[in-house]
Amino acid sequence: MALLSKLTFLTYILTLAVSNKNFAQNPPYSGTIFLNPNILTSSDVSTIQSTTYTGYGIKTVFDRRTNNWETINAYLFDVIWNDGLTSQAVVNSEVNSLAAADFEAQKYAFLIGQLPYCLRVDVNEIWIHRGTQPFGGGNNSILIHTGQSASYEASGVIEETLIHEACHTSLDYLHASTTGWTNAQYYDGNYISTYASDNPTREDLAESFLTWMAIRYRANVMSSSDVTTINNTIPNRIIYFDNQSFNMSPIVNTLAIEDEINSLQKFDVYPNPTNGIVKIKHNSDFEELNLTVFDINGKRLFNKQYNNTSIPELNTTTFPKGIYIMQLETKEKKRNLKLIVE
Repeated sequence: MALLSKLTFLTYILTLAVSNKNFAQNPPYSGTIFLNPNILTSSDVSTIQSTTYTGYGIKTVFDRRTNNWETINAYLFDVIWNDGLTSQAVVNSEVNSLAAADFEAQKYAFLIGQLPYCLRVDVNEIWIHRGTQPFGGGNNSILIHTGQSASYEASGVIEETLIHEACHTSLDYLHASTTGWTNAQYYDGNYISTYASDNPTREDLAESFLTWMAIRYRANVMSSSDVTTINNTIPNRIIYFDNQSFNMSPIVNTLAIEDEINSLQKFDVYPNPTNGIVKIKHNSDFEELNLTVFDINGKRLFNKQYNNTSIPELNTTTFPKGIYIMQLETKEKKRNLKLIVE
């Protein structure tokens, strides 16, 4: 949930609004943080390096209990993640003791340290209060109410919630009002969730990013029906995210690891993205190369064998726009490459 801006009481105002009348009003989910509790879990690695108490001070922070900005006395902690990013944990003094504040600061520094680099880059402060109000993102911060945290943890979605809020903090300003994003919204003609549909200029990017991350980096825990639904509902948004080259560390792409382990030869696929003929250039010797193309749901669309006397080609002009997996296999090993058809 996006936070209200200190100056305007809006996280941002989009310069290009998307009109609901152009969209089919049948989003498949109510809210994406509840889609799957295993997109990120407590067993995933955290980049946390240290959380150090630096003193007691006065800070101005947002508090959903009053739905306003409040000046509070707070315990302050320097947070250092091991990839060079830093933050400050601001723990409301209502916790009554330094030990309690230290516990809260360490807990959320660890959890936020599990998020990809691209979502932590603008998290300058972590605001921690009591209360059962929703979390919030924006204003270079993440807002946490510990009573609500208990509810998220009971449902297994605290990590997914933090991903959503960190999108508001680190991605909204850079992406949500761009022509590329608003075009993707328009051509998809639908929203991934009712929450996104009801708040198209404030929540759609965060709602969509979590599902993109799920199918790209956690497909092994997703049902095939959910993968299909996501790809069919927001294909242009998925391509938009694919094209951003986000730094997703420390999130691990299991498909990428398998690809790296199994690959023997170096293959270059060009042009990619494409809407026509794709050529596959190699720099290794092989007797035969088997090329298979699958759609994102695993359906085989193409298969052909080539010898090493020519550069294999693939005609994609009959392929619908979307993401495909090209499997290149020799007698020794095989490699999977992503292909985008525009």
